[in-house]
Order: sequence, then structure tokens, then C-alpha cells
Amino acid sequence: MTDLNRQQKRMAQKQGFVDDDGEPVRERRQNREQPRPGEPRVGPVQFMREVRGELRKVSWPRRDEVVNYSIVVLVVLVLLTSAIGLLDWGFSEAILKLFDR
Repeated sequence: MTDLNRQQKRMAQKQGFVDDDGEPVRERRQNREQPRPGEPRVGPVQFMREVRGELRKVSWPRRDEVVNYSIVVLVVLVLLTSAIGLLDWGFSEAILKLFDR
């Protein structure tokens, strides 16, 4: 694996294919997302408590911010839809005139 560039080496190290020296790893690391053996799983009630606790930590936008962002999104949506519609109409007219002669 000596022919890897720096970015490829970092990715291979992150995925557990090579060690810090760039040498291939004989045994691949375990995926971190899988529960460890012997680790108890939480029930649905505990899960919902944890979800609510995490949602309390979220920095929610104020109502006026949501309204402003929504207006911006709608205006951009109308402008882009109009631009794409005009381009579509223009190209279709050009194609029709090209083949009508």
C-alpha cells in the first residue's frame, strides 16, 4: 500500500485497512455503530426520554426567523421555476423553428 497518496492513506486508516505506518492491518476493526456484546439495549420508553432530552438541547429558530426563511425559499423557488420555464420555452421554440424552416 505504499503507492497510495496522503488522502487515500487517511481514508484507509479511517476505515481500518492500514495502521498508522501505512502497513496493511491483518484483522479489520469492528464497526463502531454495532452494539458491543453484553451492552444492554434500551427500551422504547428510555429511548423516547433520550430523544426528548436531545431535542431540548437543540437551538430552535424563533418564529420570525422561520417566517423570513420561508419567504426567501418561496421567492427563490418562484424565480428559479420561472427561469427554467423561460429556458424550456425558448429552447422548444428554437428547436421548432430549426426543424420547420
